[in-house]
Amino acid sequence: MRNPVHFLAFGFGSGLAPKAPGTFGTLAALPVWYGLAQLPPWGYLLGTLLVIAVGPWLCGRTSRDMGVHDHGGIVWDEIAGFLITMMLAPVSLTSAVLGFLLFRFFDVVKPWPIGWLDRRVHGGTGIMLDDLVAGVYAALLLQGLLALL
Repeated sequence: MRNPVHFLAFGFGSGLAPKAPGTFGTLAALPVWYGLAQLPPWGYLLGTLLVIAVGPWLCGRTSRDMGVHDHGGIVWDEIAGFLITMMLAPVSLTSAVLGFLLFRFFDVVKPWPIGWLDRRVHGGTGIMLDDLVAGVYAALLLQGLLALL
């Protein structure tokens, strides 16, 4: 974790959790989301796009350095996916819990095309892409659920 690229790719160290590193990576995304949510929508979008833009490089570089494609501890993709999930969601405990659960569901279950992308797209882009799509699925469902509540 002395390498700042690895530190970020491992979600500020959250990816080092011995079990369920993706879940811990998503938990690490909560303060990032909360901080970005204090900005106007364009600021949140800009911050999320920055996280997404650097993701393929961070994840790809860390993966190459470790010699393992999509090492479970690389959780920058979970942070990016969760930020997509929470886009335009109100800052509330209900939103945070629902968004967290929905994102983890889609990230773990990997319905089409998430699983297909996970198996076929490689490198840093492949590490990121399935979580970005999971974030879109979770965001759509989250917005629908919040509208019902």
